[in-house]
Amino acid sequence: QVQLVESGGGLVQAGESLRLSCAASRSIFGINDMGWYRQAPGKQRELVARITSGGDTNYVGSVKGRFTISRDNAKNTVPLQMNSLKPEDTAVYYCFALVANREYRGQGTQVTVSS
Repeated sequence: QVQLVESGGGLVQAGESLRLSCAASRSIFGINDMGWYRQAPGKQRELVARITSGGDTNYVGSVKGRFTISRDNAKNTVPLQMNSLKPEDTAVYYCFALVANREYRGQGTQVTVSS
């Protein structure tokens, strides 16, 4: 199992940037699938970005070209760089990891983008 702790959320204006970080309680070297979800009030959870142990990435269409996910196996972190933020990016962002076919999530970090 693994515990995940997100940080880096906050209130920004449209067009600004934020960098979220997900810190894992153990080595992420062997965890193939990690990434970020988000959930806005009244909306379903949305997969924002994911990254494999080999560095392959996938993004939801609405963030392509603006968000970048990476992983630092030495620091056991999975950052999400978010640029050119829009009000529709407002949500609680959750880090996730798939370990032995079980999904683990953190407590989430709030991102609010004002227009």
